[in-house]
Amino acid sequence: MTEDKRPVSILGRVLAWGLLLALLALVAVQLRSSLQGILTRGEQAPAFTLTTFDGQTIRSEELLGKVVVLNIWASWCAPCIEEAAHLEQAWQHYQERGDVVFLGLAYVDTEKESLAFIEEHNISYLNGPDLGTTIYMAFRARGVPETFVINKYGEIASVKIGPYLSIEEITTVVDRLLELD
Repeated sequence: MTEDKRPVSILGRVLAWGLLLALLALVAVQLRSSLQGILTRGEQAPAFTLTTFDGQTIRSEELLGKVVVLNIWASWCAPCIEEAAHLEQAWQHYQERGDVVFLGLAYVDTEKESLAFIEEHNISYLNGPDLGTTIYMAFRARGVPETFVINKYGEIASVKIGPYLSIEEITTVVDRLLELD
């Protein structure tokens, strides 16, 4: 019996090593993010750009001077359903002021399911998909729902892991930030 040995091309080896190094780099980035932990109060909020489902582009630097409520949600998340009405009520409460912005960030969801969720729960504040989970990772989020409230100076003022259980829970945080100026 003779073995049929085919020479492995140099290109094949380079590609294999390249893929392995890329995978290791991805693991390293995720590990570094995990070790940093979730963003905490007083830290500068990461810069982000969100393209909403209706095509608007929102850049975080454009939001300075406003209180921002950034809610990370998913249509498949039961606690997200629980808090949807409270977030919408709070948005309706502040909408006319102009110095409070609510943003919804659909995490690991299809556009069809996200839009159905928004329609079903009558959500009127801006929402968009987190393509590539880049915003989710920048905020070092751990699950859904999570809400980051950002003060007028672009700093994290509050982090809520899990659902808001009432409109009062939301307005207490936002009102405190509005009173600071």
